[in-house]
Amino acid sequence: MILSIPWLIVAIILYNVIAFSASWPPAGGQTVFDDRLFSLDMISGATWTLTVGDLVTIITLVLLFVEIIKATRTGGSSIVDHGLSTVLFMFCLVEFLVVRQAATSVFFFILTVALIDVIAGFSITIRGARRDFGFGGAQGE
Repeated sequence: MILSIPWLIVAIILYNVIAFSASWPPAGGQTVFDDRLFSLDMISGATWTLTVGDLVTIITLVLLFVEIIKATRTGGSSIVDHGLSTVLFMFCLVEFLVVRQAATSVFFFILTVALIDVIAGFSITIRGARRDFGFGGAQGE
């Protein structure tokens, strides 16, 4: 049952911990997600900067990868997984619309990843089920 919990919840919890621990509204229009973690001078002469928001985005993408791998499972637990992912997406959507701290590009990105998780999860499961049970068109699809 614990494997059915969407891992994207980690990104949402991380975002909320960071957003609600910072002062709001942000001073000067910049949020804590715009704070620089570090910079690297590149060979080209440019400077690459990693921000808090970038790090949260990277973590979210890694968790999306885990969710897509989980979607390839078949069985009863995958139905629970998809249901919980859908509930998580709806939670994100409501939070984005009503919570001031969630009205950022970083959270919108997390919301979009949650939507992709829902769509990809159902699509991969349906595709896998069609292949497992031999439904669909010609062989070799």
